[in-house]
Amino acid sequence: MDKDNIDIDKMKEFGKILRDGGTVIFPTETVYGLGANALDEKAAKKIYEAKGRPSDNPLIVHIADKEEIHKIATDIDDRVYKVMDKFWPGPITIVLKKKDIVPSITSGNLDTVAVRMPSHPIALSLIKESGVYVAGPSANISGRPSPTDEENVYEEMNGRVDGIILGGDSNVGLESTVLDLTGDIPTILRPGGVTLEELSEVLGEVIIDPAILEKNENIIAKAPGMKYTHYAPNAEVFIVKKDDGDYVDKINKLVDKGNKEGKKVGIMCINKNKDKYKGEVIGLGDDLNGVAYNLFKTLREMDKKGVDIIYSEEFEKAGIGQAIMNRLTKAAGYKFV
Repeated sequence: MDKDNIDIDKMKEFGKILRDGGTVIFPTETVYGLGANALDEKAAKKIYEAKGRPSDNPLIVHIADKEEIHKIATDIDDRVYKVMDKFWPGPITIVLKKKDIVPSITSGNLDTVAVRMPSHPIALSLIKESGVYVAGPSANISGRPSPTDEENVYEEMNGRVDGIILGGDSNVGLESTVLDLTGDIPTILRPGGVTLEELSEVLGEVIIDPAILEKNENIIAKAPGMKYTHYAPNAEVFIVKKDDGDYVDKINKLVDKGNKEGKKVGIMCINKNKDKYKGEVIGLGDDLNGVAYNLFKTLREMDKKGVDIIYSEEFEKAGIGQAIMNRLTKAAGYKFV
């Protein structure tokens, strides 16, 4: 479907699927989402089944009108309005205290609800035509890289859902920022398209939850992506630190070592370094925005190339680099060289 020329009659059909308790995959500006009626327990359960997703991993509820937040959330203060006014519609999710209308399966058995208003025209149209609140995690098998393009989402999820809307590539490439506004200090539970720096300009002090900076399988997942291994390709991923010695030479020696062991080695790097490496090299982009856009797609491409090991350059954590390193660290299972 063309996002600039939406077929409303077809969209009404997809909306009816959601109203009737079915599942629909749809494009957003971040990644493709797997949608179902967020307030229907049986429908929400189908999301977990389609993805193979742990039931204590909360879902994000997507809305098409800012005012709809009042039906599902409480304790909505000035900070919430500031974030909505500045960044909605867009790639940020707000965590608030939930109302009883939100079932436990949608909230991951927590007393909070995560809410987002996407900016993608197809996503907004689908939500409006469905007439329901749409729970929508990334449309992939749980633990795999999130899909950002038509080919990968169709290849992985066809046959697992009741409908799929293909609408081109996502333009951010990483899932939304998740911001917890239930406490005294706004806390980022998942870095994403809206950065710490941007939020600080609007809200003042904003912190990053320390639980997302280190491996901890025992934490309570207040937001998607906090607890479990995520974004992982079939190959084993390692991040090569840049803070000690010549990392280019280090990576090439690792490639030689892998080749001697009979393993196919892939390299992910900034574009300007592509010609410096041996192995199966894929440049992620000219800058951090390009890296974010291409990261998940490249992890999947490495699988298609049949690599056994992936070595990735480390990226600076400024701006969207924080989100890149969060996803990359998860994909690597916290393995650094």
